Amino acid sequence: MPEGTAAKINARLIALDPVEIEVRDDSALHAGHAGAASGGGHYHLRLVTARFDGLSKVARHRLVYDLLPDLMQREIHALAMNLQAPGEVERAPSAGSL
Repeated sequence: MPEGTAAKINARLIALDPVEIEVRDDSALHAGHAGAASGGGHYHLRLVTARFDGLSKVARHRLVYDLLPDLMQREIHALAMNLQAPGEVERAPSAGSL
């Protein structure tokens, strides 16, 4: 698996003006998987951006994939995504609330 793929994903997704972004490399959890043999890694993305306001899940995924076409062909075998607009983020209850 090429080094720095998570950093490349992160750098490209900055174009979506994220409020929060986390790219996690889960490739080690999938060692021996058929996709790992081709060199592509497994990643998990959590991205919160106002650009997702009013967009369907498919449209959100398309925005992300449109920024990663060459990585999806070579360096990424699987990309799990949690894509939210800022108003959709679940907040932990404050200490004083029930």
